[in-house]
Amino acid sequence: MPHDPRFGPDPDSLHPLPDHPRVTFIRNLDLPPNVEVGAYTYYDDPAGPQAFLEDLLYHFAFLGDRLRIGRFCAIAAGTRFLMNGGNHRLDAPSTYPFAIFGGAWAGRFPDETAFPNRGDTVIGHDVWLGHDATILPGVSIGTGAVVAAKTVVTRDVPPYAIVAGNPAVIVRMRVPPEVAERLLALAWWDWTPERITRCLRAISGGDVAALEGACS
Repeated sequence: MPHDPRFGPDPDSLHPLPDHPRVTFIRNLDLPPNVEVGAYTYYDDPAGPQAFLEDLLYHFAFLGDRLRIGRFCAIAAGTRFLMNGGNHRLDAPSTYPFAIFGGAWAGRFPDETAFPNRGDTVIGHDVWLGHDATILPGVSIGTGAVVAAKTVVTRDVPPYAIVAGNPAVIVRMRVPPEVAERLLALAWWDWTPERITRCLRAISGGDVAALEGACS
């Protein structure tokens, strides 16, 4: 079905703002098979869309870990995702990864390549990742969260939290817990473009009660 411009930008467009090619709908890039990105999630970088791929660090398909990013996320320039391929062993006299260089340094003992693997990295929906944020492997950032510029996220972030610092700590919650639960139940990010467009005033300029009353 052709895109209808009455209901927002084309989610299948690589550059949704033609005059600003630095802004990219990420899911339309040539992503690796172990990366999943939802509709309307964008990356903004003066270096262009390739910079997003260059900042997916140590992401080797054979390890099996995935990067999953939800819908309607805003990802600023310099955001880096460190994946499990960058982990080193901490339970031996040396952290040096001898075996990866092969030859005489490989095949010396069982489990020589059993480097730590913390699993998938998961970013929820409607998450804002600020300039130069760094996301470490295996963390989950909940829907509605905000990660401040220069923040290093080393552990899970709850939905609708604002975190900052190195390592990241919760500065405050965007909304009270009961409101967060109501927003998660509404899940407006899963609505059709038509419904989202009709309810924009409540989504981006109102409150949860307006969203529930006018658009649920």
